[in-house]
Amino acid sequence: MENIHLPLMPERTKKPRTNGVAMVMDKGLSIREAEDFISVSADFTDFVKLGFGTSVVTPNVKEKIRLYQQANMKVYVGGTLFEAFLIRNMMDEYRRYIDDLGIDAVEISDGSMRIDHAKKCEFITTLAKNYLVLSEVGAKEAGILIAPARWIEMMETELAAGAFMVIAEARESGTCGIYRPNGKAHTVLINRILSRIPLEKILWEAPLKSQQAWFIEHFGTNVNLGNIAPNEIIPLETLRLGLRGDTFFRFLPDEYKKYKLE
Repeated sequence: MENIHLPLMPERTKKPRTNGVAMVMDKGLSIREAEDFISVSADFTDFVKLGFGTSVVTPNVKEKIRLYQQANMKVYVGGTLFEAFLIRNMMDEYRRYIDDLGIDAVEISDGSMRIDHAKKCEFITTLAKNYLVLSEVGAKEAGILIAPARWIEMMETELAAGAFMVIAEARESGTCGIYRPNGKAHTVLINRILSRIPLEKILWEAPLKSQQAWFIEHFGTNVNLGNIAPNEIIPLETLRLGLRGDTFFRFLPDEYKKYKLE
């Protein structure tokens, strides 16, 4: 039975969305795997990131990009690849590369190399004239700590520079940036960020189920989440709707909570 509706479920935003978005990390899916993913997950996926530099070595990548785009998903290559072009002083070649792929979204990051922040904002402003820009804040190395005030300052200036959304770094492991090394949310940092930055302007990287559930529990069904594995997008949607044990009581009235297991 399809399209069944259970009462007391939260209302999900519909595509095209500006909040409640999901970003999937494609680390080298084949055409067949991409087709299978699209067949069940297209309605729940807004962005597909071709992770780090995988687009350079993945066969038939242009064909795969077209499939995603036909399914109304925005595609972009990983910010690490942007940095790989930048450190080689090949920004003109980078733009030719993404134009040749036929994508109209980009990720600007400085998680692997040191970039003057004013210069990063210049890249955002320049690229935002022709592309949808997502800018990533936070280092990929667990030992590099950024003060909350600095996170806020960078997010504010990058949004002002023209970023559509800022990405809160966690890496695909979910053990740095906005998380502790054990994968638990850095709640002080997250709350400080949200004291100044609108929730709908942040895409929180949350590769682990526990992290996805934490954000949904604290910020609701339509929180923006990224770095989701392709085979986890349907399970994520059940978390958003309270159809999984981790968020089962999140959207039910208090009178139902007497049935919670203790």
